[in-house]
Amino acid sequence: MPVADLVVIGTVLTVNDAQPTAEALAVADGRIVAVGDRKDMDGLIGPDTRVLDIGDGCLLPGFVEAHGHPLMESVVLSGRMVDIRPVTLTDADAVVALIHQEVAARGADGAYAIGWDALLQPGLPEPTLAWLDAVAPEHPLVIVHNSGHKAYFNGAAARQAGLSRDTPDPIGAKYGRDATGELDGTAEETAALIPLLGKAMLPGDAPAMLRAECARLNRAGLTTISEMAFSPQFRPLVEHLRNELTVRLRTYEISNEALHTDASPGDGDDMARQVGIKIWVDGSPWIGNIDLSFPYLDTDATRTIGVEPGSCGHANYTGAELTRIVEAYFPRGWQMACHVHGDNGVDTILDVYEDVLARHPRPDHRLRLEHVGAIQPAQLRRAAALGVTCSLFVDHLHYWGDVLVDGLFGEEHGSRWMPAASAVATGMRISLHNDAPVTPEEPLRNISVAATRIAPSGRVLAPEERLTVEQAIRAQTLDAAWQLFADEVTGSLEVGKYADLVVLSADPRTVAPEAIADLEVRATFLAGRQVV
Repeated sequence: MPVADLVVIGTVLTVNDAQPTAEALAVADGRIVAVGDRKDMDGLIGPDTRVLDIGDGCLLPGFVEAHGHPLMESVVLSGRMVDIRPVTLTDADAVVALIHQEVAARGADGAYAIGWDALLQPGLPEPTLAWLDAVAPEHPLVIVHNSGHKAYFNGAAARQAGLSRDTPDPIGAKYGRDATGELDGTAEETAALIPLLGKAMLPGDAPAMLRAECARLNRAGLTTISEMAFSPQFRPLVEHLRNELTVRLRTYEISNEALHTDASPGDGDDMARQVGIKIWVDGSPWIGNIDLSFPYLDTDATRTIGVEPGSCGHANYTGAELTRIVEAYFPRGWQMACHVHGDNGVDTILDVYEDVLARHPRPDHRLRLEHVGAIQPAQLRRAAALGVTCSLFVDHLHYWGDVLVDGLFGEEHGSRWMPAASAVATGMRISLHNDAPVTPEEPLRNISVAATRIAPSGRVLAPEERLTVEQAIRAQTLDAAWQLFADEVTGSLEVGKYADLVVLSADPRTVAPEAIADLEVRATFLAGRQVV
């Protein structure tokens, strides 16, 4: 056995059922070469071995974000767009003041803001076309909703993007129109938003922005992340920085129509690999366009976001449209990952998945459902029987938990939002995610929220849906890596896997679950190299 480059001594949580805990771990050439007792490491320590005693800390596998948008976030947090997200600003007046400031500073270049959320920033003005034109009468202004599923734009932005009353709605998306058919300054869903963000998305200093993004992820303890809105235009950037990345990247190319990718499933290597295709059924609960079997409440909150009384939302794609997309990719070996929140929408995509599996069976397909806020127990059982896996956005409970119950869906449906325990009870392997930049990458908070389900007011939502801390850790490490087809190389601390590690300030099993979110990330390693 080779002499180790690194030996870590202390409490080790491996997320390996065959050896759940250990006292020490050794690394050579970027891989784990030993996991065991402290005395097992003696023969591996040479004169150049770094020996790290973590004291009262705890060593875990590096965290895995199974549903992320690091390439978008690298732009959003680079200064190209002004950050007005509720995690940054909660005061409505401060949001409006910052937008005015950005308009004045950017001038003819146009102003772009991201994070508008009337549910978490009460008192915001209605972002009508008239209001946007008054704020920026001469130059483009685009404000992206915090969900990423809607944008508000002024007349100058429409002209810059070449939009007019004659512009057709893209597949699965739409431009809002007034009673006369003129654009009303709203756009819903990705295909409608992207043309409006032209100048903000110009390459510029993209390498520096992506390096900064990797550093942010590493500070959160993340060593692997997916990009769920990948476009081939990003491929040269990823290739250019492949040897500089400090986070493993798994990409999902977006598709809203028939086959168009020139990639093949699995293209890449252990550092950056293209693994799937991202599709959508519906939109966001925060703008009223998710496909439900039950209605939104009639409250101040729903009226604020423009939901008609009695509305059950809607889908953005029909079953036939989804079948056409899935049929274009799945038989060619692609994994599919489908955004869906509403329970009606879950039925739609499960019908599509069941049909394609019957005609093109594959033993290890790992078909995915993303977010699944309103998914029902019977649907989870059906998904598990099909081998379909779910990635849950549990951080919704931390930020919007009270809004879900009091403002949008009531106790029956709002409290059960993100039913993680029901998912695990089916035998399904799940992941937890943040969908940044909607919420920051905060894997420790995800673990805490999944184990507590505490809303901002302090009440516990559907306590029967809480995970154990161990289950939540697994959903943020090994099972998340499994969803990304990366579990053979990362996600647990086992001999032969890469030494992707995170050192926390305490063992998360020994602190109160609500305190896990506040644990410190003391160090992060990628393939044995310390990156934080």
